[in-house]
Amino acid sequence: MSELTSIPPSDNSSDLDSLHASIARLAEKIASITEAVQNLNQNRAQLENKIEDAQKRVQHILSCLPEQSDGRQLNLLCEVATPNNPEDDNEPTTH
Repeated sequence: MSELTSIPPSDNSSDLDSLHASIARLAEKIASITEAVQNLNQNRAQLENKIEDAQKRVQHILSCLPEQSDGRQLNLLCEVATPNNPEDDNEPTTH
C-alpha cells in the first residue's frame, strides 16, 4: 500500500481549513510555552542573584567572627573593637 494517498478534491478545502486551525492552535501553544520558559529563566536568574547576595552576607558575617582563641565579645556588625585594658576592668576601690 502506498504511503501517499491522494485527497479527494471535495474534501481538500475542509482538510486545509482544519489543518490551518490545528497549526494556529499549535502556534499559540508554542508561543505560550516560549513565554513561560522565558519567565522561568528570568526567575532563575533572580534567584541565583539572591543566593549569591545571601552567600556574600553570610561570608561577611563569618569574617567578622573572632577566632576561637579570641576572648573578646562577638561583634557581628564588624565595627572595630578596641581591646579592653585589664586595668580598666577593675572596679575602683574606696578607702
